[in-house]
Amino acid sequence: MQFGVFSVGDVTRDPTTGTMPTEHERIEAMVAIARKAEEVGLDVFASGEHHNPPFVPSSPTTLLGYVAARTERIVLSTATTLITTNDPVKIAEDYAMLQHLAQGRVDLIMGRGNTGPVYPWFGQDIRNGMQLAVENYALLHRLWREDVVDWEGRFRTPLQSFTSTPRPLDGVPPFVWHGSIRSPQIAEQAAYYGDGYFHNNIFWPVHHTKQMVELYRNRFEHHGHGRADQAIVGLGGQVFMRPRSQDAVREFRPYFDNAPVYGHGPSLEDFTAQTPLTVGSPQQVIDRYAEMRDHVGDYQRQLFLIDHAGLPLSTVLEQIEILGGEVVPVLRKELADGRPAHVPDAPTHAARVEAAGGPQDVTVYADVDGSLLGRADGTLHRQVEQPVGAR
Repeated sequence: MQFGVFSVGDVTRDPTTGTMPTEHERIEAMVAIARKAEEVGLDVFASGEHHNPPFVPSSPTTLLGYVAARTERIVLSTATTLITTNDPVKIAEDYAMLQHLAQGRVDLIMGRGNTGPVYPWFGQDIRNGMQLAVENYALLHRLWREDVVDWEGRFRTPLQSFTSTPRPLDGVPPFVWHGSIRSPQIAEQAAYYGDGYFHNNIFWPVHHTKQMVELYRNRFEHHGHGRADQAIVGLGGQVFMRPRSQDAVREFRPYFDNAPVYGHGPSLEDFTAQTPLTVGSPQQVIDRYAEMRDHVGDYQRQLFLIDHAGLPLSTVLEQIEILGGEVVPVLRKELADGRPAHVPDAPTHAARVEAAGGPQDVTVYADVDGSLLGRADGTLHRQVEQPVGAR
């Protein structure tokens, strides 16, 4: 099972000191967080995608490409890639390039985002949000799997004999998780393609999470990708820890009370009772998250939001030390205990390449006049029929 941290990259004033980081400081902090996560043995660092203040990660591929050069092992992911407002052609190109540079240590969580105005900023209509998610991903899925794509849809200009470059590393596209908190259509989309489903349940009660994951698992089996308990599931979470729980509550309370995302709403006590936010001792975090599989079954990825609400970088790095040193080793052991052998591990590039029969050179070569010659093995892959989701 994979454990990691994700950042939404918010620039928020520290309510205890009044200090506001600059955008540059916040970007540097995200890099430091990723490197610390690898240092303490975590598996994943994920960045959100936002295009408005107070957030800085408008270009996740740039950030993750830099992090890839500064790390060796950790998987680099997005906490959200906006499948609705990004051109799927550009997603295909950018993340295949990142996949090559990171030696395969890349996957994506596709989502619609939570900022309504982003749609007109990128020439789209929010009323088409779900249709955009379905159509754009259908195209992206083909771009990574077919050498030559002909496409005509509703939301972008047609493609004629288009080849996305570079082709995926070793012939295996980046693994995709479909992220959604409340939309059954996205759970269905993940199940239809046999992709992963990520329920970022940081604001929702566990009974809702259970319902969404069960829907995805049942539809995964319906579409013939395996048993329901073999579906690939990820969860979000939030924690703040100190050796004594009362110290954790006292230190975190001003950050909670003033955070733009949930400040001035429910009390800290109500929020921690109703959502996965856990503020307390490392043992309390272990107990809370070890129970997650009682609600969703054995799952593959757990990511924690740990650097938001104006927390200073020094505190965030301390939290990652506690997570990597005291919490995750115990959770790894507890969640591995009794895990059925047929339940898959989290997908990795190496494992997926092996399952595909080994690495392939899928470079598409061209003649001097620009006409396609095909792959080195003499083939050229083209699919005539579109997936159902694209029609």
